Amino acid sequence: MKSLFVKYKLVFRFIITFIAVYTSLTLAYGWYLSLSDGSMYYPDFMTNLVARQTESLLNGIGYNTKIAAHANEPSMKIIINGKYVARVVEGCNALSIIILFVSFIVAFAGKLKATLLYCFAGSILIYAFNLLRIAILSVGLYHYPWRREILHTVIFPLLIYGTVFLLWMVWVNRFTKLKANV
Repeated sequence: MKSLFVKYKLVFRFIITFIAVYTSLTLAYGWYLSLSDGSMYYPDFMTNLVARQTESLLNGIGYNTKIAAHANEPSMKIIINGKYVARVVEGCNALSIIILFVSFIVAFAGKLKATLLYCFAGSILIYAFNLLRIAILSVGLYHYPWRREILHTVIFPLLIYGTVFLLWMVWVNRFTKLKANV
């Protein structure tokens, strides 16, 4: 049994580090959500910010867009030209995806400075890509509402998770310490 632990030490270290970082960040995110009472920023600051930035982005490309608090659930409505096309819920703010991304990068740690910079830059890239994803999804739903299922459940999750996967591959192949040891 000891020989297995020695042989797969790096694998065990990766798994333990990933679980520890993921659990810590998820608990911190849950704590953040529990503090969000929705009085100042509905439903929470980050979800509200994503909705506002999506509104600005869509208005910037020529779509008359408004956001409004949803009356029946903790989300923000996206309304294009008076037509309610989508809603931004807590899961749309990309924080859960960023937590997953950061947990993997830390578990495959490289040099401290490179790890921190990559986590920061990757998180910004994921956040920005997520804004574009929501804007494009909203426009798609405005023009092609009958394509809602495939747009929301297949194409756009594939794009956001595909981006995270590509960022992980760049990290593993370019920056991680473990690359040289394998």
